[in-house]
Amino acid sequence: MKMFNMTLEFKVTEFTIQCFSQNQNALFIMFLIIYLNIVLGNIAVFTCITLDSHLHTPMYIFLGNLSLLDILSTSNILPKLLSMLFTQHKIINFHGCMTQLYFFIYFTCTEFFLLAVMAYDRYVAICHPLHYTLLMTIRQCALFLVTVWTAAALEPVFHTVYIAKLSFCSSHQVNHFFCDISPLLKLSCSDTMHVEIATYVLGAIVGLSSFTLTLSSYVFIIIAILNIRSADGRRKAFFTCASHLISVVIFYGTSLSLHVRPISTYFPMQDKIFSLLYIILIPILNPIIYTMKNKQFKDAFRKCIKL
Repeated sequence: MKMFNMTLEFKVTEFTIQCFSQNQNALFIMFLIIYLNIVLGNIAVFTCITLDSHLHTPMYIFLGNLSLLDILSTSNILPKLLSMLFTQHKIINFHGCMTQLYFFIYFTCTEFFLLAVMAYDRYVAICHPLHYTLLMTIRQCALFLVTVWTAAALEPVFHTVYIAKLSFCSSHQVNHFFCDISPLLKLSCSDTMHVEIATYVLGAIVGLSSFTLTLSSYVFIIIAILNIRSADGRRKAFFTCASHLISVVIFYGTSLSLHVRPISTYFPMQDKIFSLLYIILIPILNPIIYTMKNKQFKDAFRKCIKL
């Protein structure tokens, strides 16, 4: 029994991340280029919003927070993945794995809440323009952001604590490219039913509630756009709204489909592809989608370049 406990204690000190079976050098170069694009693109947006006082309005403050969030969320995953691909040392210690899991869930929940707040901000601006300055003050904006970042920090505590208490005595080969809920539960030889149920419940509370608020806001926005008399103005507004909605649908769709489902339906390759969509694709698209047709931001960006 003592030998078994010593063996079990040894086994839970680290995990092996299987990553990808394809050409490691090519993947390293590809992910490095993607990571640099994500960081530089979002830093440019965040810096420009920070430096230009004309952009110190709720809409741009929320966008700056989204850019910061995209940098943090990808930095939680990609640097470690790049290190593993470059050195071929695909070991992550237990505490490092739990830390990565916590911040992955934290940043995901933060984006759920932040996208809902951003959608509400646009709903007020488009559907209630005369009351916008009263409903969305800088103080109200700050209160929203404090609530978003604080509330999101509480949700991952349950998952991290309970997964850390599980026994991993069958295998330590994580068939993924980072420490996520599903592959870790798949490895455990403990009863994971309580963790799965909590994942469904919390996923419904956080994901579905924020998605409902976000989608409802965009529905009212689209209705308001359809009432615009100018065909050109209606087309431009609808194009901007549609591009935002595409980004939101991709993020919510991939996140909810991966985490609000039975562990028995876990398919490693499918999960890796879906995970890449919101870990890599969304942070690349966000700076483009939210600034592409924004003349005010483009003017501010030109000024920032000239500084």
